[in-house]
Amino acid sequence: MSDWQQWRDHVDLEGYDERWQKMAASGENPHGEADLVCRFEPASVLDGGCGTGRVAIELARRGIEVVGVDLDADMIERARAKAPELDWIESSLAHLELDRFFDVVVLAGNVIPFVTDGERVAAVAGCARHLSPGGRLIAGFQLRPGWPAVDDYDRWCAEADLALEHRWSTWAADAWIDGGDYVVSIHRR
Repeated sequence: MSDWQQWRDHVDLEGYDERWQKMAASGENPHGEADLVCRFEPASVLDGGCGTGRVAIELARRGIEVVGVDLDADMIERARAKAPELDWIESSLAHLELDRFFDVVVLAGNVIPFVTDGERVAAVAGCARHLSPGGRLIAGFQLRPGWPAVDDYDRWCAEADLALEHRWSTWAADAWIDGGDYVVSIHRR
């Protein structure tokens, strides 16, 4: 069973969304990913692996044109119910063909590790395929045994003609610490 399937089999979507609401209610910022994306002042964003829409909805609230894509039909349905005015697409990143380009493609929340081993290279290429010239692929994920390493991800990005622009250890742009347990990478077309 894949890591994604194990996670999905044990997650309650109601509780998943409540996690972010509780963060906000306690004074924590649940929108670190959107804050970082907005540093680059994009007009358009593709939220890959959008889940129930938290990042996409926040970016749209900030005036950015957003499209959300996820392979999980239940999550897309939930995102669509929360923000029916946005475009939500049920698709894998590897096979995504939208015939349009974005200033940023954001992959928040372990999207790359949850893509099956055999589709990771194609998923990164699918994201790159949807970037405008000069566009950025912004991805954050945990680093743990059995999951992609930073070098793996950099290689897949290079194969998709993307160059590393920034690397941090958090969505708040804290300095990258080699050997850390989380990475946020910005690769540019």
